[in-house]
Amino acid sequence: MPADAADERLRSHVHPSDWVNPEPRARYHLVVVGGGTAGLVSAMGAAGLGARVALVEREMLGGDCLVTGCVPSKAILRSARAAADARRAEAVGVRVAGVEADFAAVMRRMRERRADISPHDSAARLRSAGVDVYFGDGRFTSTSTLEVGGRTLRFKRAVIATGGRPAIPPIPGLTAVPYLTNETIFALNERPRRLAVIGAGPIGCELAQAFARLGSAVTLIDQAAQVLPQEDPDAAAIVATALAADGVSLVLQAGVTEVGHGSDRIVVQLDRGAREIECDQLLVAVGRTPNIERLDLPAAAVAADKAGVTVDDRLRTTNPRVFAAGDVCSPFKFTHAADAAARIVIQNALFFGRSRVSALVIPRCTYTHPELAHVGLSAEAARRQGGVETVTVPLDEVDRAVVDEERDGFVRVHHNRGRMLGCTVVAPRAGDVIGLAAYALRRGASLDDLGATIFPYPTTTNAFRTAADAYRRTRLTPRVRAWLQRYFRWM
Repeated sequence: MPADAADERLRSHVHPSDWVNPEPRARYHLVVVGGGTAGLVSAMGAAGLGARVALVEREMLGGDCLVTGCVPSKAILRSARAAADARRAEAVGVRVAGVEADFAAVMRRMRERRADISPHDSAARLRSAGVDVYFGDGRFTSTSTLEVGGRTLRFKRAVIATGGRPAIPPIPGLTAVPYLTNETIFALNERPRRLAVIGAGPIGCELAQAFARLGSAVTLIDQAAQVLPQEDPDAAAIVATALAADGVSLVLQAGVTEVGHGSDRIVVQLDRGAREIECDQLLVAVGRTPNIERLDLPAAAVAADKAGVTVDDRLRTTNPRVFAAGDVCSPFKFTHAADAAARIVIQNALFFGRSRVSALVIPRCTYTHPELAHVGLSAEAARRQGGVETVTVPLDEVDRAVVDEERDGFVRVHHNRGRMLGCTVVAPRAGDVIGLAAYALRRGASLDDLGATIFPYPTTTNAFRTAADAYRRTRLTPRVRAWLQRYFRWM
């Protein structure tokens, strides 16, 4: 990390240089390994209920979300959006000339906002809540003990919440070049003139668009036929169009065969037409791998594989004393999913609860512009299941999108006789809108329920009422219409 004032302030909260690990107390009710979202929620929640809790963190509290993930990326995306809005202001009748992003200032602001948020995850806050915080490498020494910094912590229950790190593909020559990941890209102070991104998933798409808007020439590479391969193809196509409009060069259905470098450039070799991509910086964003190597899981009788720690539906590992939560064991690698899983762990580990992770309704959002958010059944799953109908409301039928000049997108609902099963939203604030659909799914609500809800006008959420109206019209069968005609004649 750059040794600037903001990062010194960050470190003073999440890994103070003068921190002294406490002496272990009697057997802890809960020992948490990992200080990211899942670990922090587990520790704070358990301590707040009166349990004796210890938390072990190897590097910095706050984990990926605070330090190298959600917080810094969204801070940069905000600056990139401001630059894009200024360039496109003429569409709403405002002329702005000479838009230029000060990259160093953007990165400085990002670090300042990150430091502003860091007290929420600080060691001092944990200690004041009654949590014993230990900095250092934690490793299991038995099925009920863990060692950190020469101290042994005895526990009744433990939570593995060590998260993940960027996956590095076995591309010949990659390890010989100074490539970037989400763990290092936020340390840049100088804007890359040419940036190549391997991986068109959420991280790759978000940062590709952000750096393009900040002035870099960006090439986005993926083997898949579309960006965001896990998403609805129609939704991903809108995001791809937006990326291209911001200057991102998309190279899809292309594998990287080799990476090399010269004195002033990195060369990415592709298998599509033997093409070469030259760049000044290379970002690798091809997924995550779990942090489990240093834990000595066999000593705790905890099973794991390349996907992470093995857990059951109640997040219990093969050792009934040990649970896991967050990216280290979940396919849903989101901060909000880690938070929800940690709450399940508190119930099940400390109170003999029977809460199941499969009962969770977990939305997701990619924060490109427009954003792409989804919850529940996918379009492909809807087609396979059968009996599922789909209602799509294009944004150009949503008044707020029209007046905002944001017509590229839609709200799409999958339902079975009106009962909501899934929803995809492509819109500037899709992440906010999808929360309503997630609530509806969680409560078993129907399109009729949403149609009966009064939303402020004009907002994007009015699209749900439009979808409900469209569904109601499908119920006006010829038989129903004939009955209504007879009724009105009688009237």
